[in-house]
Amino acid sequence: MFGHCAEVRGSEGKWLRVRGAEGYEGWVHEGYTEVAEGADCDRWGWDPENTLSLGCSVRDSRGTTMNFPLGAILRGVQLLSGASIGPRERMSELPAEADAIVASASKLFAGTYYQWGGVTPWGADCSGLVQTVHALHGVKLLRDAWQQATQGVHVEGGVSAIEPADLLFFSDTPDSRINHVAMAVSRTELVHLALGRGGYHRESLDQPDEYVTALMSRFRFARKMMTHR
Repeated sequence: MFGHCAEVRGSEGKWLRVRGAEGYEGWVHEGYTEVAEGADCDRWGWDPENTLSLGCSVRDSRGTTMNFPLGAILRGVQLLSGASIGPRERMSELPAEADAIVASASKLFAGTYYQWGGVTPWGADCSGLVQTVHALHGVKLLRDAWQQATQGVHVEGGVSAIEPADLLFFSDTPDSRINHVAMAVSRTELVHLALGRGGYHRESLDQPDEYVTALMSRFRFARKMMTHR
């Protein structure tokens, strides 16, 4: 995303293989990048010292107007419309608390289409939603569901013991490799981005439909990333 730094690890023509601040690697065309001096490159892209887009339009120094997704960094640009949040406001309005994280997932990602590899409300996958929402609140999670499944603390008691913001992990492979993640809204409701739902969806556990019944047959375990007061 705009304003976030990545280390170039290799290249093929005009395509760059880059590593993001969380250690995740991927490919990006050089047209979407510019060289960053070390002093200007954040150690972690969601650093709370930056003003972040919550979905806005900006104008850069060349007079070019751009639309920024949730999480882009406003640096060297003029805000034209939409919403952004500064570091002071983030500390108070977006605390690293379970209920606040659930509220952001519900408010900011409602209506999002499923897009493999996406991390914004313009299109995201299951782990992209989870990572972005936590990052907005200053909590660092890894990128993919199987990586996120190694973080936090195991929830003893499984589904019956989940609390808001706990992450539920699923697998539909013979080796039980984790390939899907959802977030608990409550003990009876989940929110996730799923290809089978076409994107964002809230699921009822106490009144499951055919989809939820199949989903829960693939449940493996839950993990707690946030402490509850």
